[in-house]
Amino acid sequence: MTLALADPVHFASEEDHVGLTLFPGDGDISSPDVSWSCIRFNAFRERLAQAEGFNLPEMWGFGGDRPWSNISTTLKPLLDHPDVGGDDLSTADCAAMLPRLQAIIGEWQEEPDDPLLQQHIQDAQQLTVVLRFCVDESVELIFL
Repeated sequence: MTLALADPVHFASEEDHVGLTLFPGDGDISSPDVSWSCIRFNAFRERLAQAEGFNLPEMWGFGGDRPWSNISTTLKPLLDHPDVGGDDLSTADCAAMLPRLQAIIGEWQEEPDDPLLQQHIQDAQQLTVVLRFCVDESVELIFL
């Protein structure tokens, strides 16, 4: 079975809908979280990388050979991270990423309307809720 995604150019089989969730490491399942399919998370991070002035597929670990040491962005802990697993992001990482992510949301809201962009804005807004919670509660951000 083939499923249409928010981006009409991409199609995925049901097997491609393996997902991931980012959530605070406070042990409370009622805390805010944000979830994506792996395909949608990749598209989200590609758009974030574009906002930061580089192409994610050119980066080491994403199909390219450009080293991460050449990239300077507070979003690096989110962008240069395995989809699932890897190290938790510290409260300091969350605090550093939050203002930049909020600025990017504002930039995206000024762009022409398209359904995939709107989904990325909603995802980014939900991620800011989770990051703010991690900062306020002094807990790490977990990828699962």
